[in-house]
Amino acid sequence: MDNSVSRRRFLAGAAASLPALLVLPGGLEAITTMGRRYATRSLSFVHLHTGERLTTAYWSAGDYVPESLSLVNRVLRDWRTGEVRAIDPALLDLLHDLRDATGTSAPFEVISGYRSPATNGKLAAGSSGVAKSSLHMVGRAIDIRLADVPLDRLRDSAIALDRGGVGYYRSSNFVHVDTGRVRTW
Repeated sequence: MDNSVSRRRFLAGAAASLPALLVLPGGLEAITTMGRRYATRSLSFVHLHTGERLTTAYWSAGDYVPESLSLVNRVLRDWRTGEVRAIDPALLDLLHDLRDATGTSAPFEVISGYRSPATNGKLAAGSSGVAKSSLHMVGRAIDIRLADVPLDRLRDSAIALDRGGVGYYRSSNFVHVDTGRVRTW
């Protein structure tokens, strides 16, 4: 069979099936999800305690980028002890979606990422606002703010994502997000 005829038939069939994809429930969502799955995902951070900055594409070509994840783990380490732990990639996806939801162009200002059990224990002993079994200790929580997004809007955007815990610390000027069960405080 002639290759040009085969290609034409294929393209005609693909074009004919596209409208069906769009009218079927989830059709447009499926297309959007497919495109998003392979899009590059990037994040920018500035750690307020160490002054370190990082902008990295942590997801590319349909998968997490190990070298970028290592850089993120290093920047979000326990700044008090220097201990590094793997950050939950789902937390990075949550931050990526939060960035999109707020329309920010600023890096995430990091107050606290990973916290070692020793650091968390010291903080919990001195404050009722620190959970003894904090998700910070397993790389599933981060305390953040954005220079170009009001704190209450950041909180509301995180709550609207409906993807984990959201704590609002207005007097301390940060929002806590995590990949635990959905809850607010």
